[in-house]
Amino acid sequence: MALRAFGSLALGKLGLQAQVMQFAGATAMRTYATVEKGYKYAPSHEWAKVDGDVATVGISDHAQGELGDVVYVELPDVGKAVKKGETFGVVESVKAASDVYSPISGEAVEVNSVLVDKPGTVNSSPFKEGWIIKVKLSNKGELSSLLDSDAYAKECEKH
Repeated sequence: MALRAFGSLALGKLGLQAQVMQFAGATAMRTYATVEKGYKYAPSHEWAKVDGDVATVGISDHAQGELGDVVYVELPDVGKAVKKGETFGVVESVKAASDVYSPISGEAVEVNSVLVDKPGTVNSSPFKEGWIIKVKLSNKGELSSLLDSDAYAKECEKH
């Protein structure tokens, strides 16, 4: 019992939620990924945080958790046009390589060069230091087709 309480406390400090499940006389805990409020999410697990006419884009906590330890991030060139739903880079982990899809259309105005030497930043801070690109929006209307944090959290619970 004390161990379960300690585990729940530790998960809370990390921003994770736990669900306690009991079956066949055993108890198990399942953790859920952090979903940040104020972000917009694509069903493919990328996020966009808009500030004026620029959106910062990265992969969600759920995505990095599924990938495992990230060992390489392919960044697009600054100035590259990105289109909603199309790939702009790749994230490679010890388990797999995964294309990264742009949740919005526009022009890449900045890339997170920290990820070249420290790709694991995507794991340790997917919403803050682990962002991938900043995009000057060409169509703000596309944001309405993305999921808010509550809808995205429900989407993650399905997996």
